[in-house]
Amino acid sequence: MSEFVVKTAFQSNRRTPTRWVASHLRRNWLYILTMFFGAFGNAALAALVPILIGLAFNAALASPADIRGIGLATMGIIVSQTVRAFLQLGRNFSSELLGQRLERDTREELYISLLGKSMTFHDLQPVGDTMARATNDVREVNRMFNPGINLVVGSANFLIMPLVLAPRYDVALIAAPLFFIISYIFALARYLRTLQPISDRVRRSFGYMNSRLAEAIDGIETVKGSAQEEQEIALFDENASEYRNASVERGYVEARFLPLLMLGIAQAIGFTHAILLFQAGRIGVGDIVGYMGLLGLFGFPTFVSLFAYSQVSLGMASARRILELVNMETTLDENAAGHQAPIRGHIRFEDVTFGYVDGVDVLRGISFEALPGQTVAIVGQTGAGKSSVAKLVNRTYDVRSGRVLIDGLDVREWQLASLRQQVSIIEQDIFLFSRTVAENIAFGCPQATRAE
Repeated sequence: MSEFVVKTAFQSNRRTPTRWVASHLRRNWLYILTMFFGAFGNAALAALVPILIGLAFNAALASPADIRGIGLATMGIIVSQTVRAFLQLGRNFSSELLGQRLERDTREELYISLLGKSMTFHDLQPVGDTMARATNDVREVNRMFNPGINLVVGSANFLIMPLVLAPRYDVALIAAPLFFIISYIFALARYLRTLQPISDRVRRSFGYMNSRLAEAIDGIETVKGSAQEEQEIALFDENASEYRNASVERGYVEARFLPLLMLGIAQAIGFTHAILLFQAGRIGVGDIVGYMGLLGLFGFPTFVSLFAYSQVSLGMASARRILELVNMETTLDENAAGHQAPIRGHIRFEDVTFGYVDGVDVLRGISFEALPGQTVAIVGQTGAGKSSVAKLVNRTYDVRSGRVLIDGLDVREWQLASLRQQVSIIEQDIFLFSRTVAENIAFGCPQATRAE
């Protein structure tokens, strides 16, 4: 339920953060295909280099040396790496475009959602935390895709190549790649399982810190007037320390990334195995060179995974925080199919009770009537609820019990847009938008002419 809804052509899947992100990405399926194709081509052509170098070694060790074979291998490397450069360009461009579009679309969806929330929601939701989600968290979603997922997809293809191409030298040489991939998957699953809750804590603590800072700046007059600078600094330091501690803990988990150790073990196993096969006369020197070059491809996924999966984990934590805000229910319904008519101005309160939070009533048993053209003055102490009475008329808030009627009809039966376009409130707190004076004056009626 929403107080205000903007109809858009695209509706995202908000059931889970993963489905939400995927639903936005599906709109750009062509760029996704380009990225995957570029990643596969990049890995395949990278794997071609050690194979060609191995062939060049065999040609050089032949008696006499096969100069033509060496030349063909050299030309093959030059041509393949030129093509690879263009594939990398297409992959990186597509992933960057996808990341930027994902950031734009998620920010737009969040902004529309925030405008549709009721005042009760905004009263309870810290502004600083909301701004952290609308800016930093949205940016983290972009970074999750590029470079995060971009590197994950690329590294996955680099994992496949040695496993597929090693048997071309000898079927037995599949042992070392298989050992590394199995150990890598188990270590990565454990790493992600440990990292995800810490990433959630990092993003959450950043939101708390930002919220504290925003409150201190918004209330700077009160802080200085009551000489509370030191107390506010201490509170902010506490939030900043929590954010620092969470980030340090995440770094500690990253430092224990086991695949770095597994890479060295796999290369040692592979080299020993290749030497034994060479001694048995099953492979040549060039084959050993090519095979070790293929095992060297595991270096890319091992080293980038430390950063890439950490970035994906942070991005998913941010997506979860954004979606949490988007999915929060509000207590007001815009009632798009409600009553629409020119208001005559007959207002009646019938035993109205209202409060901003559960269990605490600001107004209780309020009843009065204002006829069209009649002026009614409501007098009371500061905090007695005078402004609250006015905000019940245009449904900034809804009553807890009782009824507010306009022209004999409960305000909840009116279409909210029609109601608010005809009921104006002059706030006692002045707020100016960062716009021209004319735009501020005409804020409630943007179509007004200069003369009006």
